[in-house]
Amino acid sequence: MHPFRKAVEARDAAALEALLADDVVFTSPVAYKPYPGKAITAAILRGVLRVFEDFRYVREISEPGGRDHAFVFKATVNGREVHGCDFLHLDEDGLIDEFTVMVRPLSGANALAEAMAAQFAQIEREARGD
Repeated sequence: MHPFRKAVEARDAAALEALLADDVVFTSPVAYKPYPGKAITAAILRGVLRVFEDFRYVREISEPGGRDHAFVFKATVNGREVHGCDFLHLDEDGLIDEFTVMVRPLSGANALAEAMAAQFAQIEREARGD
């Protein structure tokens, strides 16, 4: 099992942050603009841990020793089922430098967007270190 999956399933925010490169770029399924940097990405991931209910990975797709990984998941957000995939790219040091999330169906994506919007003031404070 990949360390990222292990950290997510353990809901270990510190372990997740340790896997991120300083220059990681997070691409959200519900925001137009990517978020560059470890601080904001780690804060977003903590927010996601707060809003996802019944989160579970159902498939892990990667090549042994490869730098690209896909983790298919299911979860619930405010009563809406969400299916999604985390796409990771690792840098030469094995840290996550690209993190893209895609989700479906639209009703689940909308529920996720609403839940994350409610978290975003806290996410921004955490990213600044407030």
